[in-house]
Amino acid sequence: MTTLARSDTSMLAEWWRTVDHGIIIGAMVLLACGMLLSLAAGPTAAERIGYNNTFHFVFRHAGFVVGAIIIMLVTSMLTESWARRLALLIFIGAFLLMAVLLVIGHEVKGSQRWISLGGFSIQPSEFVKPALIVLASWLLAQRQRLKTVPWEVLTFFLFAPTVGLLLLQPDVGQTALLTAAFLIAFFVSGLPLIWAAAFGVGGVLTGLGLYFSFEHVRYRIQSFLNPNEASYQLDQAHEAIARGGLLGVGPGEGRIKEDLPDPHTDFIYSVAGEEFGYIACLGLLIIFAVIALRGVMAASRRADPYPRAAGTALFFMFGLQAVINVGVNVGMLPTKGMTLPFISYGGSSMIGTALTLGLGLALTRKRAEFHPGIK
Repeated sequence: MTTLARSDTSMLAEWWRTVDHGIIIGAMVLLACGMLLSLAAGPTAAERIGYNNTFHFVFRHAGFVVGAIIIMLVTSMLTESWARRLALLIFIGAFLLMAVLLVIGHEVKGSQRWISLGGFSIQPSEFVKPALIVLASWLLAQRQRLKTVPWEVLTFFLFAPTVGLLLLQPDVGQTALLTAAFLIAFFVSGLPLIWAAAFGVGGVLTGLGLYFSFEHVRYRIQSFLNPNEASYQLDQAHEAIARGGLLGVGPGEGRIKEDLPDPHTDFIYSVAGEEFGYIACLGLLIIFAVIALRGVMAASRRADPYPRAAGTALFFMFGLQAVINVGVNVGMLPTKGMTLPFISYGGSSMIGTALTLGLGLALTRKRAEFHPGIK
């Protein structure tokens, strides 16, 4: 990587010396792979939907990529204090939009998660996730400074209404993802046993409630447990990956993507499997793993509990979302409408992921203080 003179004390030079170059490179590679796969799956999806321009999704995807790069890099330059302030502003805005969309949002496939603005559909839940994790981590860190305040309770009252709005949409997948990342932040901050027990009982009761309350949740779980009742989209996804073999059938030569309901979004990993093969799919998994693990390890070196918990939870959330998407595509998890970070088409998902990594990078930059005993 390019080196800068030690005498250069500009903000850009300081950022370059302290940010994790490996994570940035990994993110750029994922964005490039996403652009390539958009060329493979986008025209098919556009033609099926009826757009006159078959490259409709490709051009929009390219715009999202540019926006994601800018947001990730600019956000990664923030100090810990400014990262928290930005998270607060984003959380307030996204939370209010999530409340409003229950009234004016448009419904897609049985869920009311999007608001149309200027020809674009915005999904506020993609922005509320990283913002909530940063705020929750900061609140939990205050326990060491002011022990008389019930910070755990305050954090929970920040988390519970957010999850409630997600379930009203309904969006079970994002709820599970956010809850898992929230628990990681809680755990890294020193989760008391009583809270661990409460979350465990609450998780079981919530899962049962979702199973009996939402027909689509019940159907997806039953289809997953009974292979003979597997959904059409899962059958097509499995067939696409199996058809690709080790090296794939070649760019643009995939055929099963023509039958996949969402080849450019939720099932783009299957398109990658058919056209580029198992080796390419394994390569994507390695990149996701490297980014997540490097981020978690960098966060663990922070002595301050706020960036340590927030950084760990943010990179965990990034990695878990990739695991869920891939797990669905290969039949290891029930069907869930969740994008593959930086790969799938979707402006809100792309920008939300860029915000997640940007905040994670900002909070894990190499600063003067480190955790004792960890090098």
